[in-house]
Amino acid sequence: MSSEPNATASSGLEANIAGLLCYLFGWVSGLIFLLIDKRPFVRFHAAQSIGLSVGAIVAFIVFTIVVTVLTVITAGFGAITVLLFPLIGLGIFVLTVVCMIRAYKGEKYKLPVVGNIVQKMVGD
Repeated sequence: MSSEPNATASSGLEANIAGLLCYLFGWVSGLIFLLIDKRPFVRFHAAQSIGLSVGAIVAFIVFTIVVTVLTVITAGFGAITVLLFPLIGLGIFVLTVVCMIRAYKGEKYKLPVVGNIVQKMVGD
């Protein structure tokens, strides 16, 4: 198989399309492509999709704990921070769309923290 980002796999999907699809259903589609596709470009985006999903879950858990503590300590301020939940969700959505677009363009776009971890993990 060719190592080009647009190389076609035996499944008929080009690498850039497979890279885009890695992000479509978060960690689920990332895990599926990580297990079935052996191309380095697709494996990188699949692993990064999993890392992005795990990071989003951790961010929501941490933010929930912070909001809960602030609500207990100061009744008014904690309640206002609940309004930031949609902003965090929107930010994660935008980041996912950016990753999808970059994968479709054939770029190996690395997220700041997750990208380096993923690159070491997949050995690319």
